[in-house]
Amino acid sequence: MATRLSLFRRTNPPIATTPEVDALLEANAPVAMGISGGKDSTAAAFATIAHLDRIGHTGPRILIHSNLGVTEWPQSHEWCQKLSDRVGVELMIVRRAKGDMMDRWEQRWNDNVARYVNLECVQLILPWSTPDMRFCTSELKTGIICPALSKRFPGQSILSVTGIRRQESAGRAKAPIAKPNSKLQSATRRTSGIDWHPIADWSLDEVWALHESVNFPLHPAYTEWGLTRVSCMYCIMQSLADMRAATKFPGSHALYRRMVDLEIASTFAFHGDQWLGDIAPELLSDCQRKGLLTAKSKAEARQELESTIPRDLLYVKGWPVAIPTRESARLLCGVRREVGRIIGIDVGYTDVISLIGRYEELWIEARKREKNV
Repeated sequence: MATRLSLFRRTNPPIATTPEVDALLEANAPVAMGISGGKDSTAAAFATIAHLDRIGHTGPRILIHSNLGVTEWPQSHEWCQKLSDRVGVELMIVRRAKGDMMDRWEQRWNDNVARYVNLECVQLILPWSTPDMRFCTSELKTGIICPALSKRFPGQSILSVTGIRRQESAGRAKAPIAKPNSKLQSATRRTSGIDWHPIADWSLDEVWALHESVNFPLHPAYTEWGLTRVSCMYCIMQSLADMRAATKFPGSHALYRRMVDLEIASTFAFHGDQWLGDIAPELLSDCQRKGLLTAKSKAEARQELESTIPRDLLYVKGWPVAIPTRESARLLCGVRREVGRIIGIDVGYTDVISLIGRYEELWIEARKREKNV
């Protein structure tokens, strides 16, 4: 760590800005720093505050944290408060009114079952978020934080700081230093805003070294449990090594079992093809271990059945784009009956006449939506 600190002091990694960011800072626009308790958001907060002090920014500053409930490391709130106390900036905590991340996954599964029963989708849809479908971020972080900031700073242009670094992943390698955030635009509150990534070009070593240079402790998920990133205790963006490390924390076990129960009920693995229940089966009851084996068999059967559905009946934008023939309808009815039996749900539209009739209803609804766009 001494080598990292020497590197940090020698290179003094600059904070990244753009002309648009500089103009807002010169106008003393409010700066809201999103924090999680993790290393990158903490480093971004320290670096941003130092920059604001250097340039004489006198506008409002806050730290903002979206609490994800039972999926979040229980120490994260404490670490956010430690940061707030250390830098002397108010900490604002927000959360989803309709429940936390686990509630959202369970709700999504119930909603998707209802959609399948009512033939509003052709295949069963998984409950979990995915790297390509991160509603966990959009709904429980961005979608909660942005309205709160618009309410807090009416009539102003807001700078929303996050600790995104380009070194983190191929996707983030293309992250801009700043970009407009449409969710900060509010006609009612008369707000607008920009996402700002001030440490986008920092290396991991520079992030670690900042913590040492300011003598700020790292989240125990790093120091006690050996994780490389802090978000949810079990995250769809985690490495398998981090997922295994999280199971070593006793406070994660109740969540682990609850998530495995959803794997069992839904027949969808949490992490792509990796079943969470396989990470630490010793934490499960005998009933859960047996249920997981059954769920895997059901998943294989479900996938095999759904692979026989004609391509022109699968979901695409504007679905449905075709009315099934009687032959296709007969096949789809058989698939729906079997999937319903496997999952244990009472599925509608399992005879040819009712299924084709339902498709005709959906076709008309889809065409009406297209005309209204």
